[in-house]
Amino acid sequence: MSSTNTELKARAKSSGHSAPLSVRALGYMCLLALQFGLQPILTRRFTPPTVCRTTVIIGQEMLKFFLGLFMLTTSGNFKRAIADWSIHSWITVACVPAALYTVQNLSALVAYQNLDAITFNVLNQTKTLSAALCCYLIIGRKQSRLQVTALILLLVSALVIEKIISLDSLLSPFSPECDGKSLQMSTRHFTHGVFPVLLASFISGLAGAITQKNLQGDSGCGKSGGKNAVFFSMELCVASLLLLAASLLVTEDGKRIKENGFFDEVSMKNRAFSWHFVF
Repeated sequence: MSSTNTELKARAKSSGHSAPLSVRALGYMCLLALQFGLQPILTRRFTPPTVCRTTVIIGQEMLKFFLGLFMLTTSGNFKRAIADWSIHSWITVACVPAALYTVQNLSALVAYQNLDAITFNVLNQTKTLSAALCCYLIIGRKQSRLQVTALILLLVSALVIEKIISLDSLLSPFSPECDGKSLQMSTRHFTHGVFPVLLASFISGLAGAITQKNLQGDSGCGKSGGKNAVFFSMELCVASLLLLAASLLVTEDGKRIKENGFFDEVSMKNRAFSWHFVF
């Protein structure tokens, strides 16, 4: 049986085709799809616009850190992950992506609170386009013509769903009946919904490309030949927490937390926001 599997994998490799997805991989894909569908709904329900956004992001980063610590400890990889760690490498590798991810999280939270789940998810898929662009600019990874076509279709579909452009204008671009109709959008809907999610999507691609370069390139490698991805996520969490803590000294959220407490406008019901970030 094992020789048959080995032969099938060898044939797949020689023919240029990847091996079929395992049951575990399909299960993870289903969980990821479920998370994409539920997260905008849960975020909008448990994080109302009146909640202190910095509180939410700090809670998110703390939970991610302890979840990563739990995973490293239970897998037995903790000592190996920290073997080549140094403060200098942490500052060099993690601080810039952490700052970007902090802005991304805050922008995404604003968009969550002002867009419905479908609109958010459709616009959020533009991060695939930003990831491809940033990977090309930072890493030098090119896309095939088919991939470029798919990315353009993704962008156009997002613009159509958001009614920035209409199907009529695409089918009849010179029709006078379409003039002006495609640009109808409330100012708040754009400034507090569309723009934040597009900004978060772009930053996601930019930070992802920088992170990938750090994990695979020389700047992210120790003696073992590369950083542990879970440990790198923990490094990002620590850097983000320090940046958020520093921002409290100069932002309105800091004054609000000082006057009303860390959980201002967060009821016992809304404190459930923490579990869906872990999910």
